[in-house]
Amino acid sequence: MLQVARWRVILVLVVTLLGIVFATPNLLPESTRNQLPSFLQKTINLGLDLRGGSQLLLEVDVATLRRSQVENIQDQLIRALREAEPTIRTARASLEGDVARVRLVNVADIARARPIMREVGRTQTTAGGDVLEFTEAADGLVEARMTEAHLRELSRQAAQQSIEVIRRRIDPDGTAEVSISRQGDDRIAVQAPGVSDPEQLRSRIGQTAVMTFHMVREVSPEDQAAGRIPAGAMVVQPYPGIGDSPDVVARRPEFTGERLTSASPSTDQNGAFVLAFRLDGEGSSLFCRITQRYTGQRFAILLDNQVLTAPTINEPICGGSGQISGNFTAESANELAVMLRAGALPAPLTVIEQRSVTAELGQAAIDAGTKSTFIAFGLVLLFMVLAYGLLFGGISVVALVVNGILIMAIMTITGAALTLPGVAGLILTLAVALDANVLIYERMREEARAGRQPALAIEAGFNRAMLTIFDANITHLGAAFIMLNLAPPGPVKGFAWTLLIGVFTSVFTAVLITQVLVAWWYRTFRPKKLPIS
Repeated sequence: MLQVARWRVILVLVVTLLGIVFATPNLLPESTRNQLPSFLQKTINLGLDLRGGSQLLLEVDVATLRRSQVENIQDQLIRALREAEPTIRTARASLEGDVARVRLVNVADIARARPIMREVGRTQTTAGGDVLEFTEAADGLVEARMTEAHLRELSRQAAQQSIEVIRRRIDPDGTAEVSISRQGDDRIAVQAPGVSDPEQLRSRIGQTAVMTFHMVREVSPEDQAAGRIPAGAMVVQPYPGIGDSPDVVARRPEFTGERLTSASPSTDQNGAFVLAFRLDGEGSSLFCRITQRYTGQRFAILLDNQVLTAPTINEPICGGSGQISGNFTAESANELAVMLRAGALPAPLTVIEQRSVTAELGQAAIDAGTKSTFIAFGLVLLFMVLAYGLLFGGISVVALVVNGILIMAIMTITGAALTLPGVAGLILTLAVALDANVLIYERMREEARAGRQPALAIEAGFNRAMLTIFDANITHLGAAFIMLNLAPPGPVKGFAWTLLIGVFTSVFTAVLITQVLVAWWYRTFRPKKLPIS
């Protein structure tokens, strides 16, 4: 014990110094922080109950959802009729509002077509299984419309799926304590602590982020301007800030972004920011076949029906990965990658209310918490000095202060939000850290009173207390991991995150820092008796 390894001393100094560096910006005014390097401008993200934030009330765009579902149903009906044996030919299909219309070429096929179409309309999501209502005309025209019960079910499903997508977009780590909840069938309430500008939150949530890959139809600018485009094609506009020019592309995509397994910002050989992506196995095979078939032609990558890029296929791409170039900045490339990783919204969301939320407990809670913290710290200092003297009591207080600094630094670096439950976790870990010092000192005292020399008493105190300290902290560690994995994102997860950080810092400070300081004291003064014996 008295021969503390050099690496331990260096580790204590480096970690403590880094903790001070990253925790200090929390104590500086904003004007001073702005003068620091960007990586030192971060501060602890206070939760909605301490700092306030932004709140949005979103509503699923049921009309658009109904329209897209009707289009899908129409495609399924036509495909099912064509795949019948023998094939049932259809003359023309159209959409009228929320009604899909299919006209049979031979009216006599209506009897065979009826069970095929009803099978398409069956699902397990409603009690009766029928999600479509059909009407037939004597001339072979069949109209299909969704039932109201199925539409309500779709709205509920879309809202529920949107919650997870929104959470992945604005809180990918699950530590910012963002509250997202469904209200009614088709509304979603989002509360984001620390986001002072609701527009920032709105812009990240509001995009559907559907990526699709289309072949480009080469049309002259004059024909494009005159609206003379090939059948089955459409004009798409450049993505704001990234794309270059409008293009004419095939209306039907070759495949969609559902095959993406990863997306991340990167740089190309010229140092320009690009968006790197990777496809799953099926997507890789599909992409390979497409690029083999259309080598020399252009294909376009669209996000929400806007062109990100439309390069020429120079050679087959069979590796399952690629890059999207454009006028990206580091921020826009990262923003787009986050949205693509989060997945697409199942339907557009309409913001029906947005507002900034003031802190519920706000400054009063912060003032009361600060006051109680100083009072508690003063009482702890008094107790440790009275119980273990100025020297050993002071060492434990130094370790406790460093523990608090390290927790602040780690929360600042990770961007985890601190809320009232998180403060409870913080106080709990500080108490556990102090318990560790009490255990060590009491062991030393027992050994000294048993007649051991100071050096042996110190060594035995640390060795024998260690098992109890690790046992207690492993218990806390297990509880924190369980809460992190099982609790939904929110206050409980924030509490668990703070507790998890505190477990590691308390072990570090209570064991290593105390050990180094006590060893340094002993080797400097060579006492004949422990002051706590």
